[in-house]
Amino acid sequence: MSGNSGIANYGGRMEISQSAVGHGASVTVSADPENPPQHASHADVGVITITPEEANAVRNILGLRPTRNGDLPFYEGTVHIRDTTIRIAAFRALSQGQRSAVMAFDHLRRHYNPAVIVLTGIGGGIHAKAAVGDVVVATRVVYYDLRKETPYGTRRRGEEREAPSAVGHAVNSFFTDHGEPATFQAAHDNGDTRDFLVRTGPIGSGETVIADAESEIVRYLKAYNDKVLAVEMEAGGLTQAFHEQDGPQAVRGWVVVRGISDDASESKNDACRDIAARHAATVLRSLLPYLPVCGP
Repeated sequence: MSGNSGIANYGGRMEISQSAVGHGASVTVSADPENPPQHASHADVGVITITPEEANAVRNILGLRPTRNGDLPFYEGTVHIRDTTIRIAAFRALSQGQRSAVMAFDHLRRHYNPAVIVLTGIGGGIHAKAAVGDVVVATRVVYYDLRKETPYGTRRRGEEREAPSAVGHAVNSFFTDHGEPATFQAAHDNGDTRDFLVRTGPIGSGETVIADAESEIVRYLKAYNDKVLAVEMEAGGLTQAFHEQDGPQAVRGWVVVRGISDDASESKNDACRDIAARHAATVLRSLLPYLPVCGP
């Protein structure tokens, strides 16, 4: 509704439409049927990846299509599993590490307002139960980079965050149905089919690429909690972004799904990155209907 108190024209041609003239006149402007208002997109689950192998695995296994939202590239799609329809939006972070993961979380939150955000991809196994090719589903993240450097060595000040209980119950239900460890199977581009195991447990997160099975970080994590299964570089940022978010578009939960691509030792290489990423995306697809995407 718009007020109007007069119109003046000092020569030339003038067209007036959807208007009223005179003191106190008003006009109600209807929507243009050829240019409807743009509504924000929405997804039930947002997915963050880091590497090209991770992004391609998620895109292919979840059947996503590329799109743009503002100036940012996303992938969107709908997954139908067990009579459940789940809308997905995926975003590949600009670079590896905690800071870029924070921004990826924010991009998904602002543009798609998902109920749950999943960080998926590859990680390094530091436990005997996390073999190369297996997958870890984590609802607890130990951030190990907080530390004090002293003349007597490094004093680490670990910080642990846990996903909301609704996500914890969802992951428990997944393993109740599939067993723990769960046995999964994935088809690969060369036609091979591989079996692998899926477990749940804590993971360590920090800015360090670990290629030493006896590193001070690995020793610290094992002493912090002997059940820490793997290490990676982004989950700490994801959990911090979730912890500090505010406003009406708050995400309700998070979970991390990591395929084990190496054993974080000096023999670490890139040979199994594709396999690990594909296995993680395969588990993510089966996990989707368990996630708490409905409700307040």
